[in-house]
Amino acid sequence: MVIQMAQWKVRVDQDVCIGDAICASLCPDVFEMNDEGKSQPKVEIIGEDLIDCAREAAEACPVSCIYIEEI
Repeated sequence: MVIQMAQWKVRVDQDVCIGDAICASLCPDVFEMNDEGKSQPKVEIIGEDLIDCAREAAEACPVSCIYIEEI
């Protein structure tokens, strides 16, 4: 029997990101800052082990530019 684990796709809207870096501080396994000082996902697909910190980072983002979609 194969148990399928839930997965989510993480995206950051680069046009809206202001480089606050709270996401990278709260969830460094998922988010990092790029050379332009904006957030980007380290990985596009995350599992249950990282969803809580990714959601916390998305909720803390001052411009709400982090999108998490279950796939």
